[in-house]
Amino acid sequence: MKPDIARFLDVAAGYLMMQVAPGLAAAYQQSTVAMLAVMLLTVREEFDRAAARRVEENRALRDLFAAALGAVQSDDLRQRLAAAVGDSERSLAIPDLEAANAALRSLLIELHAHVEDLTTPAAGAVEAAIWRELIASTERRRLSLQAF
Repeated sequence: MKPDIARFLDVAAGYLMMQVAPGLAAAYQQSTVAMLAVMLLTVREEFDRAAARRVEENRALRDLFAAALGAVQSDDLRQRLAAAVGDSERSLAIPDLEAANAALRSLLIELHAHVEDLTTPAAGAVEAAIWRELIASTERRRLSLQAF
């Protein structure tokens, strides 16, 4: 048997909402069980897109770093950015993708601090690109259930 995680989460959430919550006497217990059901649905949504979102974001960060190389005035930072640009996903396992994303985001913070201290037009363009990517990153994480 191959477990269908998305189906399991859908069924579990539905059961909690339709069978368990209505049978509870206390309103607080009903709302707690209903909230757990909603949380299962958000876990399902994240499960469906987990690898794709991280791969997309890691690619976007590497593309941003490639475009920023010419504006960077620190040799050390430029070398680390170039190394990140030349890197790729070694695994599609979520913990591995998340670790790569954390390393890229740390490098993004360094890049952002670096270009904020520069007054060149190229640095300003990189800073604008960083803000666009931060907005895009937030949108990638948006859940369809607006309560979260």
